[in-house]
Amino acid sequence: QVMLAESGGGLAQAGGSLNLSCVASGIAFGANDGGWYRQVPGKQRELVATIRYDGRLNYADFVKGRFTISRDNARNTIFLQMNNLETEDTAVYYCNAVTWNNKGWTRYRNDHWGQGTQVTVSS
Repeated sequence: QVMLAESGGGLAQAGGSLNLSCVASGIAFGANDGGWYRQVPGKQRELVATIRYDGRLNYADFVKGRFTISRDNARNTIFLQMNNLETEDTAVYYCNAVTWNNKGWTRYRNDHWGQGTQVTVSS
């Protein structure tokens, strides 16, 4: 069973920083894709940043140059370093891990989610 546990959310002032962590069990981040998403009430969950199994990184345009995703394989943990925070970054941030199942010729994607951690940025 895959379990993801986020930590590091909280309150920050605009221009400040926070560092989110996500520890995984039942899955190896070094062998699977991981990432961070966020959601505000009334809106769809959106991608923030991903780190592929091979280390390739991808960022949403609205966080490029401000946020950095990284991974520690020994600790089976991914991080999201958030700098120069803006009030628009206020959201619940979710850790994500992706696994795949093969059934015959079809490949199925499984998304696993943490419980989420609240990030609130004040002006």
